[in-house]
Amino acid sequence: MSGKFITLEGTEGVGKSTNLAVIAQWLEMHSIPYIQTREPGGTPLAEQLRELLLSPREEKVDPKAELLMVFAARAQHLAEVVKPALARGEWVLCDRFTDATFAYQGAGRRLPKSLIEQLEQLVQEGLQPDCTVLLDLCPSVGLARAQERGELDRFEAEAQSFFERVREAYLQRAAADPKRFHIINADQSIEAVAADITKALDNMLPGAAHG
Repeated sequence: MSGKFITLEGTEGVGKSTNLAVIAQWLEMHSIPYIQTREPGGTPLAEQLRELLLSPREEKVDPKAELLMVFAARAQHLAEVVKPALARGEWVLCDRFTDATFAYQGAGRRLPKSLIEQLEQLVQEGLQPDCTVLLDLCPSVGLARAQERGELDRFEAEAQSFFERVREAYLQRAAADPKRFHIINADQSIEAVAADITKALDNMLPGAAHG
């Protein structure tokens, strides 16, 4: 079986950590060799860039500077982790990828889509996920969950209107690419969310009836 690239997306508080474990368990149940990683991050350099991106600071971060840091981390991550794993025939399970950039830096920060597309082509050279699981949740509910976890990072501290734009961008991207995206209602029980994710992943197995 060739390597596949699975990404998990969603706004704050949707339960990504819990459901990354669900996907990892599914991969292990099917004896599929895989690596688990995240964006921004996944390599020492990319993790340092992640820290710069998430840490609250008094200095206002220019949206373009933020975007360039995201793609700098992604370039290193792809070169050092993602592409080598796929070449070995392993599956890659990644917490966020470029859909998050279109949602957060594009819709959230209001940067031009065309600018993100240029960097996407430069860095990814056509590489896209095979499957994207989008955990969808009302931003007000997600932010309340995030606040319960404790201190907020620089993104989590944004206004609810920011996350409403982010959510809408995610849903628009999912509607434009329904074969890749699987929208999961994250306002269900943990068990129901896990069942929906498992059903979506089962379609990736050889011989599955895709629908």
